[in-house]
Amino acid sequence: MADHEAKGASSSPGPVSPRPDYRPPRSNMLRWFRIALYAIFVLGGQIAAVMLSRLYFEKGGTSKWVLTLVQCVGFPIILPYYFISQRKAISFTAALNTKPSTWLLRVFAFVYLGLLAAGNGYLYSVAFEYLPVSTVALISASQLAFNAFFSYFLNSQKFTPLIINSLFLLTISSVLLVANNSSERPAGESNGRYVLGFICAIFGTATYGLNVASQQLTFRKVLKSESFKVVLDLVIFQSLVATIATSVGLFASGEWELLKTEMDVYLLGRTSYVMTLVGTAVSWQAFVFGGVALVFELSALFSNVIGVFGLPFSPIAAMLVYHDKMSSIKGISMALAIGGFISYAYQQYLDDRDFKAETNKDTEVSEA
Repeated sequence: MADHEAKGASSSPGPVSPRPDYRPPRSNMLRWFRIALYAIFVLGGQIAAVMLSRLYFEKGGTSKWVLTLVQCVGFPIILPYYFISQRKAISFTAALNTKPSTWLLRVFAFVYLGLLAAGNGYLYSVAFEYLPVSTVALISASQLAFNAFFSYFLNSQKFTPLIINSLFLLTISSVLLVANNSSERPAGESNGRYVLGFICAIFGTATYGLNVASQQLTFRKVLKSESFKVVLDLVIFQSLVATIATSVGLFASGEWELLKTEMDVYLLGRTSYVMTLVGTAVSWQAFVFGGVALVFELSALFSNVIGVFGLPFSPIAAMLVYHDKMSSIKGISMALAIGGFISYAYQQYLDDRDFKAETNKDTEVSEA
């Protein structure tokens, strides 16, 4: 969890990490196996969800609220594991002894994160309807810059030259894409809708960066636990609030009345319509679970880096499945996004090396 190193820096005279935002790795193969598994959830869930979201609109889906709902409604699939781990992690007596102020703070945090997730989901739904998958995916590369910005204020994120270089490359990647947008408009989309899709994609990326930074703050300041149970708490209750808020939007907009008609006219049939939405919900849930778990294990910035690393694969998949154009500008944009990830990864390598050197030095001094 992100507050581990903060505890170590304040209460232990031992070596400290090179940056306050850096969390030194443990020599625990099982833990790193879990981290790799969470990264697979993020990458696989993201690619599958993006492809299925586009399929929904390509084959006749029209409801932005429905697509928003499936981004958060998949949390029941982890409830069985949640209740099993709940019995092992905390006793009922301990839960009753928790201070009311602590419960109130947790409720506020979950409601805040849930509403933020609902707003983020709706913005992305609009973007997916009006923009090609590859365009949305590459705009989303700027989420790392937004996350770093919010993490600076919320989590005291420190910036090294390599991190700044990473943010610069990812920002230029998105700027190049915007400059090339005139040739990428989907057939039949008006200028107004295309611009709206671009604006929603950018704001959706910004709110996602804020959400992930806020998750790290919640782990450090509100949940304050070493138990993996807090990851399940955050995922489930954030998703529950987002589901309620999105359901209200679905009924208030009147789009729920069109669902039967939408199902009937779906080009792939009623069964495929249901399976597309179910698959999208499961994919987004895998992405959310993996992302929150990475925030818990390492940091919000690392979770975002994994997400950004997977973005170049979405345009490739879109080119193969939906025949989106892969222009030279998009190719350059993808290369810059990958370069930004490599820059951050190299910073992680330097942090690991410096931490090991500091640890060895402290060991030598103590033995002397």
